[in-house]
Amino acid sequence: MSTKSVYSIRIHSEIKKIIQETPDINWQEEIRVAVESLVREKQKLRLFAQAKKLHEKMKNCGSASEMIREDRDAR
Repeated sequence: MSTKSVYSIRIHSEIKKIIQETPDINWQEEIRVAVESLVREKQKLRLFAQAKKLHEKMKNCGSASEMIREDRDAR
């Protein structure tokens, strides 16, 4: 069972011609690596933005020492 799937894209005919004229390059692997790199970078940026929003929410909650004291007093 394969864990890979196919994703098709359209490219300009000039680009396809250039690809066909340079068979010494493993285009499938080059494109796969580029896409994976881009996806990982975009995922990092999205997670960073989410963490930044969460951090902003946490700033409004007070200091860590206040939160610890409040938790201890509640016991």
